[in-house]
Amino acid sequence: MKLALFASLALATTAPAQWSATERDALLQRMDTQAAHFGDLSKQIWEFAEVGYRETRSSALLRDELKNAGFAITERVADIPTAFTAQWGSGHPVIGILGEYDALPGLEQEAVPVKRPLRANNPGHGCGHNLFGAASAFAAIAVKEQLAAMKLPGTIRFYGCPAEEGGGGKIYMVRAGAFQDCDVVLHWHPDSANGASLKTNLGNLTGKFRFHGRPAHAAGSPEKGRSALDAVMLFAHGVDLLREHVPDSTRIHYIVTNGGEAPNVVPAFSEVFLYLRSPSMTTVDEVWPRILKCAQAGALATETEFKLEVVNSSYTILVNEALASLLDRNLRIVGGVKYDADETAFAEQLRLSMPDEGLPSLDRAWTIQPAEEGVGNGSTDVGDVSWVVPTGGLRTATFVPGASAHSWQSTACAGMSIGRKGMVVAAKTLAISAMDLFTDATQIEAARKSYEKRKGTKKYESRLPADQKPPLDYRSAGK
Repeated sequence: MKLALFASLALATTAPAQWSATERDALLQRMDTQAAHFGDLSKQIWEFAEVGYRETRSSALLRDELKNAGFAITERVADIPTAFTAQWGSGHPVIGILGEYDALPGLEQEAVPVKRPLRANNPGHGCGHNLFGAASAFAAIAVKEQLAAMKLPGTIRFYGCPAEEGGGGKIYMVRAGAFQDCDVVLHWHPDSANGASLKTNLGNLTGKFRFHGRPAHAAGSPEKGRSALDAVMLFAHGVDLLREHVPDSTRIHYIVTNGGEAPNVVPAFSEVFLYLRSPSMTTVDEVWPRILKCAQAGALATETEFKLEVVNSSYTILVNEALASLLDRNLRIVGGVKYDADETAFAEQLRLSMPDEGLPSLDRAWTIQPAEEGVGNGSTDVGDVSWVVPTGGLRTATFVPGASAHSWQSTACAGMSIGRKGMVVAAKTLAISAMDLFTDATQIEAARKSYEKRKGTKKYESRLPADQKPPLDYRSAGK
């Protein structure tokens, strides 16, 4: 009922179409003059490289930029220190643009085409979220300036979203009502190609599996010990065998975050951080109890105690045909990423570190791929947003074609001009798409219809406990 009310308000208050191709082209030209500044912001966030829920400097940098541009800031959304919203304008339509800025552990790398970490095991922007946050802020500010110049009603809102990489920041923002009055949400993601998204993805459920045993001298009195590490090894072996007996496209992967302190001490504590993913939330619900049985079996066999901390559960994305069509059309107007001679040399050298077989042509960086349906292999809390408000996304070539996300190669690209050129493509596409929504009520109506058709009678229900707080320390290993 509430969503229908907001949709009707949007249609009632949206300005009539008055956004011309000439005005669009002028906006894109103005963004060209501002691109270097936002590129510098992305480089600063790349250098900060702060992991989920610890993005103190990164979020502050974007927050201050938006505040200085005239946006009203709401801090600590959902009681998360690094989550915020920034909005300008009033009334409907309310168009949101998502921004992220968290880095990944262990992926620090210089902005060079050979493997050269600055300091081993430090975080790095191997998924390009430094570009994501900066480009989305760039787009929001450009839209604000255009709305002001045209004296149009409506609200542009930037969402500062922390901890997308496994921390589920947006889930808690959804629960806090941050999206309840939003008509449409737009987002983008760094990639090695350009295209609007019609793909859903893998929903997930993740947790830290902790085993508590009894310490003892591993040589002098091993019979007195009960090894938590033995429990972990049995648990992991059970999970490895389980992989053979789950539906296709199910993914189970884990790391051992604590295996003990010393070889001559029977480990009293060990921990595994595990992800379960599937394109079906029903499959997630079916497989998760079987994983729990593997953990219980490990504890039973070793006479240890097992405890679980559920960390995150991201929903599958509810795709939106109308918004994909809008973003596709505008991405083709903006065009892809063109390399200069130095960037071509960088790309060719970087590709020497990749497997020879199946490397795509470099021209994928400047061509636009068709929006095709299917299932992507990743997970994101954008999925949770897409079930409460019509949401559309795109990807742009911020990485050299052939580079994998979550790699040192993508970190290198995110810190140099190739990444920054891709983020400008994204910012421009988001900006003119938002302006189309502000000036043409039929676009919002079409997005709403696509949302309602896809959702149907399905109900969004997070797998996280209703009283769970944001896991602000999820990047810390248990003890």
